Amino acid sequence: MIGVYRETIAAIPCLIVIDHSNENKTLPTITYFHGFTSAKEHNLPLAYLLAEEGFRVILPDSMFHGEREQEVSSKKKQLSFWDIVMQNVEELAAIKNDLESKELILDGRFGTAGTSMGGITTAAALSRYSWVTTAGILMGSPKMTTYAKTLVDSFKKMGALPVTDEVIEQLYVRLEQYDLSRHIDKLNERPILFWHGESDPVVPFDHSYTFYEEAKNYYSTQENIRFIKEENHGHKVSRYAILETVKWFKQHL
Repeated sequence: MIGVYRETIAAIPCLIVIDHSNENKTLPTITYFHGFTSAKEHNLPLAYLLAEEGFRVILPDSMFHGEREQEVSSKKKQLSFWDIVMQNVEELAAIKNDLESKELILDGRFGTAGTSMGGITTAAALSRYSWVTTAGILMGSPKMTTYAKTLVDSFKKMGALPVTDEVIEQLYVRLEQYDLSRHIDKLNERPILFWHGESDPVVPFDHSYTFYEEAKNYYSTQENIRFIKEENHGHKVSRYAILETVKWFKQHL
């Protein structure tokens, strides 16, 4: 029987999805990050399928989301987007360290995946941490700096940004250390799956696809990197994408 347990890990509200019989066992573990304005509960269907395959699945709430929702305006939340992503990456290390201290991660097999903002988080985590062994990026951009500049341009078209150009430039500098497209050599042939709808109006399909085209040249084992694209599909993860993500982690983690 698959169980869903509400726990706080390193001060982060999380759901743990796991087969009840495996609750206290050492297992391969996956942390899955939700998208912008979403919450941890929204990824329970995927987590359930992963737990059926014997994984421990951690679903954390990001800053300003889910149980961490605060009385902040929509605009402030949007302007905090990159701070949320960067905090996700730092909190991933805290989650991993907590589970490791309890000897719950089997043989260092620690995967990370996510949807949209969660996919961007996953790409950034690959840039920062060599211990992420397998990854899944669902409609996320590995080109953080490029995407940040795209979003800033969009905000400017809607009106003046409530931050100075100097602050924006400082943000770009901070993003450099998380930007996987600037640190592509750090992939080290780790298994990575991309899924993206070709008609995505939110996160540019081109960002992930052109990155994949470049990244696969760094892989001697082509089976370790895969890109799934769906025609006429927008910014919503399909059931096919969910099932393929489960297969990916079953095969590589």
